[in-house]
Amino acid sequence: MPAEPPPDQPAAPVFPATAPAVSADEQRLHELGYTQELARSMSGFSNFAVSFSIVSILSGCLTLYGTGMNAGGPAMIIWGWPLVGALTLCVGLAMAEICSAYPTAGGLYYWSAKLATTRAAAWSWFTGWFNFLGQVAVTAGVDYGAAFFTNAFLDLQFGFSATPAHTVGIFAVILLLHGLLNTRGVRLVAVLNNVSVWWHLAGVAVIVGALALLPDRHASASFVFTEFVNKTGFHNQFYVAMLGLLLAQYTLTGYDASAHMTEETHAADRAGPRGIVNAITVSLVAGWILLLGITFAIRDYDGALASPTAVPPAQIFIDAIGTTGAKVLLLIVIGAQFFCGMASVTANSRMIYAFSRDGALPGSALWHRISPRTHTPTNAVWLATGGALLLGLPALWNSTAYTAVTSISVIGLYISYVIPTFLRLRQGDAFPRGPWHLGRWSRIIGIVAVGWTAVITVLFMLPTVSPVTTTSFNYTPVAVGVVLGFAGLWWLVSARRWFTGPKVHGTPEELAALEAELETR
Repeated sequence: MPAEPPPDQPAAPVFPATAPAVSADEQRLHELGYTQELARSMSGFSNFAVSFSIVSILSGCLTLYGTGMNAGGPAMIIWGWPLVGALTLCVGLAMAEICSAYPTAGGLYYWSAKLATTRAAAWSWFTGWFNFLGQVAVTAGVDYGAAFFTNAFLDLQFGFSATPAHTVGIFAVILLLHGLLNTRGVRLVAVLNNVSVWWHLAGVAVIVGALALLPDRHASASFVFTEFVNKTGFHNQFYVAMLGLLLAQYTLTGYDASAHMTEETHAADRAGPRGIVNAITVSLVAGWILLLGITFAIRDYDGALASPTAVPPAQIFIDAIGTTGAKVLLLIVIGAQFFCGMASVTANSRMIYAFSRDGALPGSALWHRISPRTHTPTNAVWLATGGALLLGLPALWNSTAYTAVTSISVIGLYISYVIPTFLRLRQGDAFPRGPWHLGRWSRIIGIVAVGWTAVITVLFMLPTVSPVTTTSFNYTPVAVGVVLGFAGLWWLVSARRWFTGPKVHGTPEELAALEAELETR
């Protein structure tokens, strides 16, 4: 008979006689302090597909094309894209290196906790809240853009006028559909995201091909590459040109999705970084081709801006190839935007799941709950869609609300991107590199990433239209201030006493045993 443990010594935990075999991905996740709760069924291509779908050149480029036409015109649309693309690639490369070292669903806020040498919990807390804000705003921006284009199509086909109330109603329906799809499980989401990649690439080819071959005339090269337009009301041309960069910077956003999906991806310490970088580079090339095709097709510049559909690209399509052809192209765009919004909800819900797993959101126990049937964070999906709906509602009475939502997404996400990048720079050679890294280029790329993020954070809080009125006010600073104020006040009053950063849920052996127990339930 085995001896009883001494009274003052707790009994040792009982584990299975033979520990279950775990993959390298699961072992690394255990080393980072987490169990394998989510279904790890995504390939490297599927991981890339999520980020590529969220970047979605057919969403960002087209929904903000009118903004580009007003602020800088063709010259800034065409030349702002590669400029912003190169700087964004620096941000993505810096993030990818960190993702390889810490492949967890928490992503950015987890990285900040591990990279900070002092006040790690505070760095993690504020990184997470900025990322949460940016993720919700991206979902709102993408699905509201899809609602814009859907309303334009319905107007052309059925006379369903493009009013704010109609657009918001369509927006709510799209969010509901994305919520329902995301509760069906990651396998369905992965398949749809894989389809999304080819839909986007084929869609760009069809749109550019139609606009290049079908019209009997095109805009001149001089117009496309040099025409500067200012319809903002501001008189400072440099300021207007900088505002024009919003089109490219908003589009090239959301690629942190690859990091948030690493707990569901095979070979995550390599596939996650590659997903981030490839999403940016493929989007950069395909997006520039798309913008060139649309800009060469412009016939009536002012007429496109004053389009009754409220969607300038739709009017450009109509002028170039007729109403029937325009409807076909709009359906291609709407399909791409739908895929984009679905992927955005997926990434947003994983961030919410991870952040609440560590107790950082109100009602964390609810948002962290996993569906036993699909192994997906169903409640987090509905928080993501509900938060996006609330952020889009001001469009009912504010004519610049959509621009503000896009600015919020850029600011929220890029601040959360740059905090771990800044902390990684402070670590220098002490940074524990993963298998995918930048080598001697790490420092210079990190410096460029931090500097560029500082510029756009200030820029996208500034007014976008003059004169500034109650209907044209950019409420980005208000939304960012409310979230930052809430997170800051909660930190000072309460969270700093109990939030210690990402929680370690056990030793690798204990976590493996727990997973074995969950599998038998």
